[in-house]
Amino acid sequence: MTAVDQRALSGVTVLELRSIGPGPLAGMLLADMGADVIRIDRPGAAPRGAADNVAPAHRGKRSVSIDLKSPGGRDLLLTMVEKADVLIEGSRPGVMERLGLGPSECLERNPKLVYGRMTGWGQDGPLASAAGHDINYVALSGALDGMGSDPAGPPVPAVSYVGDFGGGTMFLVFGVLCALRVAEQSGVGQVVDASMVDGVAALSAPYHGLIADNKWHLGRGRNVIDGGAPFYHAYKTSDDQYVTIASAEPQFYQLLRDTLELTDPLWDAQHDEGSWEAQQQKLAAIFLTKTRSQWCELLEGTDVCFAPVLSLVEAPNHPHNVARGNFLTVGGVVQPAPAPRLSSTPGAVSGPPPAAGAHTREVLREMGISDDDIEKLAAADAVAISES
Repeated sequence: MTAVDQRALSGVTVLELRSIGPGPLAGMLLADMGADVIRIDRPGAAPRGAADNVAPAHRGKRSVSIDLKSPGGRDLLLTMVEKADVLIEGSRPGVMERLGLGPSECLERNPKLVYGRMTGWGQDGPLASAAGHDINYVALSGALDGMGSDPAGPPVPAVSYVGDFGGGTMFLVFGVLCALRVAEQSGVGQVVDASMVDGVAALSAPYHGLIADNKWHLGRGRNVIDGGAPFYHAYKTSDDQYVTIASAEPQFYQLLRDTLELTDPLWDAQHDEGSWEAQQQKLAAIFLTKTRSQWCELLEGTDVCFAPVLSLVEAPNHPHNVARGNFLTVGGVVQPAPAPRLSSTPGAVSGPPPAAGAHTREVLREMGISDDDIEKLAAADAVAISES
C-alpha cells in the first residue's frame, strides 16, 4: 500500500463545482488528506484568480469539463453524483436548483451524498440573494469592527483570511466531515449550508464572552490583543521592516522590561490603559534603533513572545518553517504544506493543479461511461476533452 493510499480520506470521492474563494481551498484540504477531488470546470471558461498551473488551491485534483447548462451535461453530472460521496458548490442560492442539480435532484440519485453549499450570506435570509465579498461578510458578523489599531480610523480587513477562508473554507470542511460521518453510520446524506457570515460569527464566540464579562472594549485598538496594548503590538525597525511582541503575561512582560531595560516607573502598571499611548511611543522609538535582523538576534526564541513580520515570500525560508517543513514546492511553485499533521495517516500533495478538462476521459471511464458515449457528449459540446 502506498503512502497516498494511507491518507485519512482515501476512498472519498468529492465533486467540486468550480468556484472562487473558499470552495477551491476546501477542495485542496480534502485532496491533501487523500480524497479524490474531481473539479468540474465549465468548458471555455477562463480561471479567475491565479492561473491553474500556479494555483495551489487546485493541487492534487482532477478536472472534468462539463457544460452543466446542456441536457447532456446535467445528466452526466447526476450520473457522477451516484458514484460520489460529496458535492461542493459555491453558487448563489437557487442557481443549482435552476440547473436541475439542486440537493433534491442529487440526493434522489444518491441518498448518501453530502451536498456542501458555500455562500457568503447563507441559503436564506433577507440578504441571501445579494452579491457580496469577504469584507462585507466580516462586517455583518461584527468582527470587522475590531480590526485595526487606530480607534479614530476605519477598520482594516485581514485580507481574505477571516471571511473567505476562516469563516468559509474551514466551516465548509468541518460541516462536510461531520455529515460524512453521519452518512457512513446511517447511510443518509444531507445538505451542509456553510456561510461566511455564520462561520465568522462562530469564530467570534470568545469575544462575546469577554463583552458579557465587561472585559472587552468595542471599537479598534482599545484592547490587549487588538493592538491597543503597547506590549502586544507591531513595531517598525530601522530598516523599515516590522517585528511583533506579545508580552501579555506578567512574567513575559517582566522579561521584556529586563531585556529592553525599561526601568522607568512608567512601566510598572502593565494594564494601566492611561499609560499605553506613552508606552507605545517609547517602544516605537526603541525598536527604531535596530534592524529587524538585530531584533531577531536579541529576542527571537525568548519568552518575550516575539516574531518578525515576514512577507509571504520570506516565510518559507525562515529556519523554523524550514525545520517544520511548512512549505514545499509543487510544479515549481512554493506553497504551504498539508496541514494539520496526522501521526498515522499524514496528508500529502498528489500532484500539481490540473488543466481544465485534463481528466475528462479518464474520470468518465472510471464512472462507467463508454468511449462511444464520451465521444457523443464531446460532439454535443456537453463535455470538453483536453488531454495532452
